[in-house]
Amino acid sequence: MFGQLIVEGLAIGACYALFGIAVVIIYKTSEVVNFAQGEMAMLSTFVAYHILAYYSYPFWVAFIITMIFSICLGMFIEYAFLRPAKHPSLLGLIVITLGAEMLLMGVAGWKWGAEQKAFSLPFSFQSIHEPIKGIIINDWAIAVFVTTACLMVFLYLFFRYTKLGVAMRATQQNQQAAKIMGIRVERVFSFSWGLSSFIGAIAAMFFAARSTLDPAFMMDPFLRAFAAAVLGGLMSIPGVVIGGGILGLVENLFGYFWPEWKPIVAFVMIIIVLCIRPSGLFGRHYVKKV
Repeated sequence: MFGQLIVEGLAIGACYALFGIAVVIIYKTSEVVNFAQGEMAMLSTFVAYHILAYYSYPFWVAFIITMIFSICLGMFIEYAFLRPAKHPSLLGLIVITLGAEMLLMGVAGWKWGAEQKAFSLPFSFQSIHEPIKGIIINDWAIAVFVTTACLMVFLYLFFRYTKLGVAMRATQQNQQAAKIMGIRVERVFSFSWGLSSFIGAIAAMFFAARSTLDPAFMMDPFLRAFAAAVLGGLMSIPGVVIGGGILGLVENLFGYFWPEWKPIVAFVMIIIVLCIRPSGLFGRHYVKKV
């Protein structure tokens, strides 16, 4: 029983981590906490649902179209909402992303309605495996583990060995110095929003398959993914993955032994971490000299 709780906790934790990575990529580049992240992913998932339900395309065709849409959506949000703001404060950026969140939720409600809809993936919950006696894992959990691991490897190689990845890191540390070195900061921001939206859409599909699809279905996963990001460190992608695993384990164990505490575990962890270690368990604290 205990082993099964751990496996299930790690599976949902990996899903939190996957979505938390999307949050961190934008923050890592521009130090903006994107509160529209959940709704961007939600809208992309609705696009996939629309293609599957109304056009009956194969899943992987719908997936590719949705990924292209998600990248374009992220770049559009950055270009249309954030780029016109000249020297905004942190509060101003938060208000802008909150406005984008409300707009995207309204668009989804207008187009597809507020009713809950079923969204399915090729990875079945009914198809189960027993790698160790007494521990059962389904295809959905395996897909989450594999996707998160592959994404971790890709991002590690991308940020370490590609010019664009290095440019994103340089832009985060000092925008003015990056501009002097010839880095086109606006394009870096645009790319980071597109990449973040792409990863968020993948995570949202996993969440939708696990529950139901409606305009508000990503609000709760976003808060828990943000908790995982704060726990692991908003500047550390590996930290976010570890933070998601810890959060998933703790939440699942509380859900079994003390179910009434499960809804607030993530927020209690945010408060504790911010009080003890504001940069997160694995984040580095940078002091900028001006």
